[in-house]
Amino acid sequence: MNATLSTQETSVRVWSSYVRLFHWSLVLCVAVAWLSSGEIMKVHELAGYCAGVLIASRLVAGLAGSGYTRFDQFVRGPRMVRSYLADVAHGRERRYLGHNPAGGAMVLALVICIAGIALTGWMQTTDAWWGVAWVEDMHKVLGNGILVLIGLHVGGVVLASLRHGENLVRAMVTGRKRAPSPEDVA
Repeated sequence: MNATLSTQETSVRVWSSYVRLFHWSLVLCVAVAWLSSGEIMKVHELAGYCAGVLIASRLVAGLAGSGYTRFDQFVRGPRMVRSYLADVAHGRERRYLGHNPAGGAMVLALVICIAGIALTGWMQTTDAWWGVAWVEDMHKVLGNGILVLIGLHVGGVVLASLRHGENLVRAMVTGRKRAPSPEDVA
């Protein structure tokens, strides 16, 4: 019991239940959609629709939510993202309690890419857009692009976990991260 109290005292809640449920549900939807692509189209479409609904809910939460859920808490401009990445390259990046500037940019890239995949997938089910080559091509390009983004995202999570000595995957499960020190960005 003392270990639990000690952990509670040295950690803070960062990720809400909504953010964690959204994140892992989206991981599942993207994995199922990718694995069922071209094989089990009903499953592929259902996973895509679910991902689209999740993205829509995340947009609402990002604009109207609270704390670390809000986009204005973690979305930074290109100059700050470049500066942060330069600090990463030199091993001097600061720890952020929420998303760091590169992580915020990745959230936007993932949301935009998945929204594009869901939109072009839906378009292909309509009479107006079925069989239109550029819609099919864009769906495939975005579908492959998401794999690149996922690889970069996982790489960033691993790098930040190692650099800052905290398990960010566990934080996305528990919602808790190490309490900030004075040099961290809360």
